[in-house]
Amino acid sequence: REGRNQYERAFGVSSRDPFGAMYRSDEEMLKFMAGQNSVWSICGRDVLAAFDLSPFTQIYDLGGGGGALAQECVSLYPNSTVTIYDLPKVVQVAREQFVSPEERQISFHEGDFFNDSIPEAELYILSKILHDWDDDKCKQLLAKVYKACKPGGGVLLIESLLNEDKSGPVETQLYSMNMLVQTEGKERTAAEYTKLLEAAGFGVIQVKRTGKLYDAVLGRK
Repeated sequence: REGRNQYERAFGVSSRDPFGAMYRSDEEMLKFMAGQNSVWSICGRDVLAAFDLSPFTQIYDLGGGGGALAQECVSLYPNSTVTIYDLPKVVQVAREQFVSPEERQISFHEGDFFNDSIPEAELYILSKILHDWDDDKCKQLLAKVYKACKPGGGVLLIESLLNEDKSGPVETQLYSMNMLVQTEGKERTAAEYTKLLEAAGFGVIQVKRTGKLYDAVLGRK
């Protein structure tokens, strides 16, 4: 009814820090990371194969969490290395619980991508990241990614796309309601993501609908 985030009312935590509430205990964080991992073990291959990503060998998965998408990526593209960039406590849990030390192609970088620097790479993956934030925050993050990205590199957005007239799909509309209640974000159309990418400087933007829960948008520098 209010059309805004209800985190403060529910958890007593500012809506500007949704993950502060989500990660308020080790148990909650582990549950959230395991849930995200299960999504990518089911849907990861579809979105990573939507485009041929083999030219990109140096990949950063921003907000990569438990690493299931990174694992799918190195399995599908054996010449690639993937660095999972996430908050220090998330990286610690991922190392201890989800990613084996034998997984040589996967490494970690601790940081907050809004406040800390983003290292240079050929491809950045943002999977279910932009839907957490409003347009201004998305533009801020994409501008940082564009600046860090090597020439000829790119960014892969993995999100559930709304129809252009926002008439569906119903699952995506439900995700959007969830984003409204829990975060500052929303689900968007392909045109809206294209606009955000263009505002950051990315060009040659391609969109692939997978027919599954999540779709892929690739922007090039």
